[in-house]
Amino acid sequence: MHRDLVALSNQVFDLLVIGGGMYGACVAWEAILRGLSVALVEQSDFASGTSANSLKVIHGGLRYLQTADFPRMRQSIKERQTLMRIAPHLVHPMPVLVPTYGHSLKGKEAMMVALKMNDMISGDRNLPLSDPQKHIPPGELVSKSDCLQLLPDLPTQNLTGAARFYDAQVYNSEQLVLSFIQSAAQRGAQIANYVRVVDFKSQHSRVTGAFAEDALTGDRFEIQSKNIINASGPWVDQLIARAKGTVAPQQKLAKAMNLVTRPLFGARQDCAVGITGRAPGSRLFFIAPWRGRSLVGTWYGPDNEAIKPPKATSAEIAHFLTEINQSYPTFDLTIDDVAWVHAGLLPSDGISAKSGDMKLAKHFELIDHKQDDFAGLLSVKGVKYTTARDVARRAVNWVFRDRGQMPEKSCSHAEPIYGGHIDRFTPFMAAAISRHAGKVSAKDITRLVKTYGSEYLAVLKYLTPSTLPASNSTHDMHPAPDILAAEVRYHIANTMPQTLSDIVFRRTELGSAGRPSDEALDLCAQIMSERLGWSPEKQRLEIAQVKLRYEDLSQPSETIASASTPCPA
Repeated sequence: MHRDLVALSNQVFDLLVIGGGMYGACVAWEAILRGLSVALVEQSDFASGTSANSLKVIHGGLRYLQTADFPRMRQSIKERQTLMRIAPHLVHPMPVLVPTYGHSLKGKEAMMVALKMNDMISGDRNLPLSDPQKHIPPGELVSKSDCLQLLPDLPTQNLTGAARFYDAQVYNSEQLVLSFIQSAAQRGAQIANYVRVVDFKSQHSRVTGAFAEDALTGDRFEIQSKNIINASGPWVDQLIARAKGTVAPQQKLAKAMNLVTRPLFGARQDCAVGITGRAPGSRLFFIAPWRGRSLVGTWYGPDNEAIKPPKATSAEIAHFLTEINQSYPTFDLTIDDVAWVHAGLLPSDGISAKSGDMKLAKHFELIDHKQDDFAGLLSVKGVKYTTARDVARRAVNWVFRDRGQMPEKSCSHAEPIYGGHIDRFTPFMAAAISRHAGKVSAKDITRLVKTYGSEYLAVLKYLTPSTLPASNSTHDMHPAPDILAAEVRYHIANTMPQTLSDIVFRRTELGSAGRPSDEALDLCAQIMSERLGWSPEKQRLEIAQVKLRYEDLSQPSETIASASTPCPA
């Protein structure tokens, strides 16, 4: 996969996709599988916005029982199943434990009914999955004593036990997006990051392409395309308004925030925990084990600052920490426990008059812009990470219908994406560890397989002996220097990183769960300098920009820099 802007401007594509997040990536893969020629451009880096910062949970829709939204629940169950099938290295079942209190809606009786209904509605959840490692067990109730063994510091007043059910977790959400994009590129799609669409080309009220700008050089060029799908997330309306020469309508957006903290239930926690406050109507907070830390979410609030990319204020973070501590007092979380903040914007239906909380939009939108004199242009507004592939399927169906054709049959539900050619995950992992015993640690092989799947050997091709000292970080998931160097070389050759931030936050695991060591940053920057021809001044600037994002976390300022937009699972 190479960034070739000449190739982007030298042909007429069937479809131009704007946006390199989860939705744009799925659209590109869906379209290329159905025989369309595809171009995809992203104004910054792939998965640098919403898609990098989800809660990493692939939800089966258990919460939709509250509103009896069975169609949406079935869609979520199907898409959870699909992601485990086409990306078996990245998406794995995860147990979830929810303590029960009293005998009302938070009690055992109500949860037993919910678990039984969930099992019934998802009765076919394991049928197409031949790998037993991907099977979702039935839900069950846990006794009070067993619950307290698992969660010994849990508040015990009115505690009756817990409900245990299973969802799935994506190990690396950035890599999942990148895998869809790499898959599309392997089938012939032209892909480029750091390319911004500034306007649409049109003729006789129909789009014929777009005017684009290279964000790295400022050069402008044209991309010709018969159809365009706008999947640019929070920028969807601004792009349309700019093309129409009007002011973008006031978007209903909610600011959302997830925190990466010290491991709240110990380093060996293997299940997510749902914690609710004791007050009526209290929100459920999800605390999932992730890369040796806890991922805590999600806090929602109004988008008062209207800043893109958004930032979490110190007051918002403090409010979130207070809510968590009230639900589980022994956490005693402070800002010093926060290793990273994911904050951003999601589609919203405004503020609930009853609870005062932000209401998230429940349904995706496909907006045909024929009425705006841009026939052939479709905007996609997604609301869930889990169901992006299914929404992409519907969007590509629209492309065929817009062209007066019957849609080609979709096969993206069954076609493995890049790294996903693994029949059974557990034996594959065991074989990989055994194959490299004595050469690469089991820890590093485990991480490589969970990230790159069946393509992990493509990374090891770039492995050379290293005399560099090991990182002084205490984070167990940081790779050995030679493995890290191999990953950096691999990505420079294959996935278009343009900045050190691209490598630290999205291509490797260095930065997304806490601050990496100076030695690791220097190693990455040195390799990028050698391969991309950076000057010493450019190298120092790139390192400084990465470090600044962590320094912001420790400042008692009004705004605290964040990764970007978290996306609901």
